[in-house]
Amino acid sequence: MGNKLRRTTGRGWVAIGTALAALWAAQARADDAQIKIALIADKTGPLEAYAKQTSAGFAMGLSYATDGTMMVAGRKLIVIEKDSQFRPDVGHTLLNEAYNDDGADIAVGGTSSAVALAMLPVAQDNKKIFIVEPAVADSITGDKWNRYIFRTGRNSSQDAVSNAIAIGKPGTVVATLAQDYAFGRDFVAAFKTALAPTGAKLVSEEYAPPQTTDFTAPYQRIFDALAKVQGRKIIFLNWAGGNPMGALKAMAPERLGIELATGGNILPALAAYKDFPGTEGAAYYYYEIPKNPVNDWLIAENKKRFSGAPPDFFTCGGFIAAQAVVEALKKTGGSTDAEKLIPVMEGMSFESPKGNVMFRNEDHQLLQPMYAFKIKVDPNVPWAIPELIRVISIDEMKIPIANHRQ
Repeated sequence: MGNKLRRTTGRGWVAIGTALAALWAAQARADDAQIKIALIADKTGPLEAYAKQTSAGFAMGLSYATDGTMMVAGRKLIVIEKDSQFRPDVGHTLLNEAYNDDGADIAVGGTSSAVALAMLPVAQDNKKIFIVEPAVADSITGDKWNRYIFRTGRNSSQDAVSNAIAIGKPGTVVATLAQDYAFGRDFVAAFKTALAPTGAKLVSEEYAPPQTTDFTAPYQRIFDALAKVQGRKIIFLNWAGGNPMGALKAMAPERLGIELATGGNILPALAAYKDFPGTEGAAYYYYEIPKNPVNDWLIAENKKRFSGAPPDFFTCGGFIAAQAVVEALKKTGGSTDAEKLIPVMEGMSFESPKGNVMFRNEDHQLLQPMYAFKIKVDPNVPWAIPELIRVISIDEMKIPIANHRQ
């Protein structure tokens, strides 16, 4: 009896083992049928609005690029979202966690440039693709770059060169106020270089911590510097989050013949631009500017999902990042192997809400048009309107390439 029981028990363990093996195999097949994409953004902190727009745009971009199926080459796309909290250490940890614990095949993110920079080596260590969106610092596709990094967001040089083209003229003198970290300093360095051939001169640079709320002292130093020079006098703001425009308005720069120039921004921030009609600059995106079927779809879908609201600055960025993921996966037949993705993504172009865009081979920076604008105020619109002056084409912007091929 005991031997029979032992034999029966043995067969029972074999049956259980067989069942578990089948379950594990089924799970492995299910995992193979999925493509996991980690989306890491600063949903907590001063760039919260940017992160939420990126997330919304990414969801719509995946829907558009897959015709609503969320499938590529028979594999289901799964998005894992994480909050990097505007902290580089958290971003670094979360990307490691995404690749190693969550099984993410591709990652997207980096709202703050500081957070994005902390995540770059994680992609290299894990040999997996990381698409940077929307962090701007040149160093991301410059001296901190590695071959696993692609960026759909514009870089500081694209901002700088397009704005230099928009406002730079002989006899113009410019002072800058920028944030004291990579985002601000990379922009000003590139802006100074880009202004030189236009005949304009950068005569003063002021930097302040990103969390600054009292701008009186830096503005006064700028006023003092501009008072010493002749020409058309412009303060150029390069700021993310906060409202340095309110402080500038209170100091009445027009009494000193000083004008404001700046890049584009999200719609809530554009409300502050209403105090400065006629302000010039160059924008990455404003929903009424690009005229193409992809942007038409994005506008209609955003209004459908968000109670009639139009898509915003970073909604477009998230959308383009999602398009890039899907386009690349289509070209590899659904393979997420970085060694297959990298060659198809280098030089890859596609039609985005901004028109045709393309990853540059040398540094994986997305080349894209920008838009010279002049601020118009309509009392029936709650924000200032960046009215298009002209499209600044990819070919017009000579964006530096870092010598870093690996």
